[in-house]
Amino acid sequence: MAGIAANPAGRPMPFAPLQNDTFIRACLRQSTDHTPVWLMRQAGRYLPEYCATRAKAGSFMGLATNVDYATEVTLQPLERYALDAAILFSDILTVPDAMGLGLSFALGEGPKFAKTVRTEADVDTLAVPDMEKLRYVFDAVTSIRKALNGRVPLIGFSGSPWTLACYMVEGGGSDDYRAVKTLMYSRPDLMHRILAINADAVAAYLNAQIDAGAQAVMVFDSWGGVLADGNFQDFSLTYTKRVLAQLKREHEGVVIPRIVFTKGGGLWLDDMKTLDCHALGLDWTVNLAKARAQVGEGPQGKALQGNIDPNVLFAQPGQIDAEVARVLESFGAPHQGPGTGATHIFNLGHGISQYTPPEHVTALVDAVHSHSRRLRTA
Repeated sequence: MAGIAANPAGRPMPFAPLQNDTFIRACLRQSTDHTPVWLMRQAGRYLPEYCATRAKAGSFMGLATNVDYATEVTLQPLERYALDAAILFSDILTVPDAMGLGLSFALGEGPKFAKTVRTEADVDTLAVPDMEKLRYVFDAVTSIRKALNGRVPLIGFSGSPWTLACYMVEGGGSDDYRAVKTLMYSRPDLMHRILAINADAVAAYLNAQIDAGAQAVMVFDSWGGVLADGNFQDFSLTYTKRVLAQLKREHEGVVIPRIVFTKGGGLWLDDMKTLDCHALGLDWTVNLAKARAQVGEGPQGKALQGNIDPNVLFAQPGQIDAEVARVLESFGAPHQGPGTGATHIFNLGHGISQYTPPEHVTALVDAVHSHSRRLRTA
């Protein structure tokens, strides 16, 4: 599964063959000897070594835009835990930042944009950004892929068009989504224009990550679940489809799995099962057995990713072990043998909390591997 990238001088640069392809195989609904596990935000503030590197970088953006630091923090969780995939250390808001909105992070606070997009004049200035403005991301992807040396696959990612729009209109995070929903209801034409630009930007961004060495890509629709039924289909799902339609299917002859995660999207699995992706991420509100029956079986089924409650990690290791077993047993025995069938990628139902005891993650990862092997021999 070796790929080829280009270094800054333009010479071919081979990557090491992939040693652990469990995550890729599960995405492609092929059999594996254990259920692969990785965690959303696995490189982050719950790790003391991450906090030390961030302090050296001076700021979150200083960390994310420095290739060496981004590589270092991406690999940190893999030094502690037997995870089956790495995910690029970056932020979902790099794309609107490259559009000129001015992204910043204050310590202990969420992201903020210097400019918002709320008027027709604001929308008129929006365009798919020059991807060279995001070169630091693509250089980090290549650096991380080289540093992994084939240990596990590297996942690239972006926020979904709708989720990016929420931040762009609100100017940061929001409790009630008042500004973005006001624009959506009062000027749906403007919202559709923002979303179309975002979708084309996200597709270009993910394709550039694939070219740089990402072995799978994931679309985070973190705020799709705040929409009303009907609006989710029109303002979120339509534009996620627009992204997926433009993504590269393979790179250097190797298939690049596509994953879509919509927090709060369990209500719409019937709509999402036709998405042109390999896997659907699920939050902790979804019953895995029901989701498997709904979207995971059959030749057109999706691999399912998730979905333990991140707050389980605040319980004691014995309780974590029991909850992991419960989630795995809810999905049931995955496909085994030749061909394809229902498969599961273990993950949290959302990102890991910064307050999580690091040793509790060890208990979770080890439990996934041991219980999932047991399930296959039961």
